[in-house]
Amino acid sequence: MRTALLILGLAMAPALAPVPGLADAGHGSGQMAVGMPAMHGHEPTRTIDVIMREDYDKDAPFVFEPSADMVFAAGETVRLHIVNMGEETHEFVMDTMAENAEHKVLMAKFPEMEHDDPNSVRLDPGEEADILWTFNKAGKFEFACLLPGHYEGGMHGALIVN
Repeated sequence: MRTALLILGLAMAPALAPVPGLADAGHGSGQMAVGMPAMHGHEPTRTIDVIMREDYDKDAPFVFEPSADMVFAAGETVRLHIVNMGEETHEFVMDTMAENAEHKVLMAKFPEMEHDDPNSVRLDPGEEADILWTFNKAGKFEFACLLPGHYEGGMHGALIVN
């Protein structure tokens, strides 16, 4: 009987494990340096449209729009509506500059690496996605596309939380 219960418990363990990428209101497991996924019931105060595309006629061939710094108030919950209007796959990742630099090195080694992070999306041409995010920590952060060559091609900018 004890063996049967042990086997049942081991079989159920994956189902009871936390789901990556979901915020845990009670324990803050979704908390990151740049903030956290919006909690259920926290409606965004505004929507920011973020376009990812190429512009091969420019010195910086990979483009985010808006190209200016994105500025938020500490505690603000926003919807980032991200659209890939380009012809290549792009990603949108929010984090500290140090974390993005570390992630960029990994992406150079493993460019097809799949992500399951609440602070990022990878989109094929024509795809779009939303990130509902609460910027609950003041500081200067970064958004970037960390696919090989894209960051160096101009796909990055500042996220400032006042």
